[in-house]
Amino acid sequence: MHLPRPRSLAAQLFAMQVVLVAAVVAGCSVFAYVTGRAHTDETARKQVLATARTMADSPSVREAIRTADPTATLQPYAERVRRDTGVDFITIMNPQGIRWTHPDPGQIGMPFLGRTAPALRGGTFTETYTGTLGPSVRAVTPVRDGGRVTGLISVGITVDRISTEVTQQVKVLALTAGAALALGGLGTYVINARLRRHTHGMNAAELSRMHDYHQAALHAVREGLLMLDGRRSIALMNDGGRELLGLDDSAVGRPVTELGLPAPLTDALLAPEPRVDEVHMTADRIVVVNTSPVVGGERRGTVITLRDHTELQALSGELDSERGFTQALRSQAHEAANRLHTVVSLIELGRVEQAVEFATAELELAQALTDRVVGAVGEPVLAALLLGKAAQANERGVELVLAEDSRIDDGVLPRTLPARDLVTILGNLIDNAVDAAQGGEGARVTVTALVDGRELLLGVRDTGAGVDPGDMDEVFRRGWSTRGPGRGLGLALVRQAVHRAHGTVELTRGAEGGAVFTVRLPLGARNAAVVAPREDADGARTADRAGNADGVEAAR
Repeated sequence: MHLPRPRSLAAQLFAMQVVLVAAVVAGCSVFAYVTGRAHTDETARKQVLATARTMADSPSVREAIRTADPTATLQPYAERVRRDTGVDFITIMNPQGIRWTHPDPGQIGMPFLGRTAPALRGGTFTETYTGTLGPSVRAVTPVRDGGRVTGLISVGITVDRISTEVTQQVKVLALTAGAALALGGLGTYVINARLRRHTHGMNAAELSRMHDYHQAALHAVREGLLMLDGRRSIALMNDGGRELLGLDDSAVGRPVTELGLPAPLTDALLAPEPRVDEVHMTADRIVVVNTSPVVGGERRGTVITLRDHTELQALSGELDSERGFTQALRSQAHEAANRLHTVVSLIELGRVEQAVEFATAELELAQALTDRVVGAVGEPVLAALLLGKAAQANERGVELVLAEDSRIDDGVLPRTLPARDLVTILGNLIDNAVDAAQGGEGARVTVTALVDGRELLLGVRDTGAGVDPGDMDEVFRRGWSTRGPGRGLGLALVRQAVHRAHGTVELTRGAEGGAVFTVRLPLGARNAAVVAPREDADGARTADRAGNADGVEAAR
């Protein structure tokens, strides 16, 4: 059996609101009826009481009572007052209750129907009593003449007349209540029609289930997901987005411009046009950004996805290094073949001693470099990196030298300092220095690697032209390069890796020209901050401390 689908949330709210509006209107109508009826009764009592007292105080009434035939004077007077005041009857009687006046002349001379005792004692009272005209609200008051009661006056309004007035009020009230109910129903329908559009006709259970799915999907997705509202503030951000951008829960609801993100990344997030697979750098990561504006007649916001590209970039750097090592090995193999041919040729010419001297000189030179690196640097990753970079530099006509004071024993570096970050830092600095020194006379790159107290000190100095003082603030910015387009990433990765390790990087100008990069990475306490270039006392530029990379990206 097919079960009927539950009514939508908008329909449920509409029914509930219609019932609520009807109940409110009905309640207000009953309250207005009861209040109106009580008000009408009270008004009638006040009217008959005022009329009776006014007539009792009239001198003409007292004078007429003294005459032998009070009816002749009082009957016309009472009828005139009755018509003027709108009451139903005015009865003037003697103290014994015999009527002198009545709207029905046939009742004149007949006894008054109702109480008179309180009036005979000098008091005025009101009551509801059934007389000759039917039930009525009446007031009875005495007429005094010289301190004694000489007559009584009764003024009344029939209950039927009061009911007629109340009925008229009820009709007006019913029309007003109907109009209010119709207007409330129309307004409720309009509001719920809009709600139905926004909820797509779903009921409460479906909305709750969709919310649960939404939350589950939001937290399950490893990629970063952000949604900006029309005011360019973060309306939604999942766990991946917080991690990739280095933000916390307080970022939700804040404008993107106040989050302290690098300027290029901020511009990409706020771009009015879609962005596809753009690579940007944060303080600690490399992210791939895709943006898609949400447009529905007006700009309603932007959906942003972020993918972590840090590991891939690091692997790409390692692959480049491996390719470099492979090319160096090929070059060395080619050179070794040339040297071997040379040695063979010398032996064939009978120059054995020269052949031995030529062969051993090359071996001694290569072994000396290997012994120097292995003896000074016990960390296998750094030693292998230095040997590979030395071979690459040699192929490009640059001498790679390890400073005499370099010393890193095996096991000194903590596990919290990833070897991949060391390769990124030192490898990119050496590549940058070799590029700068290549082609110059006596091209040389000097590398310093040592443990200084609780810090790892890495220094790279080249014999190149150095960095222009005006560019020292820009060298770490991604995309800055003097080698043409498609470059400018190495030094930006260096600064990012240094920031992740809570270290510092300084750029100064060497005493003999060239650039000097100095990296300090804490081996214990992690309280240092990355620094940017600044002027030192000698006029050379060192680095100002900064809490994050803020879009500083570069490679020379």
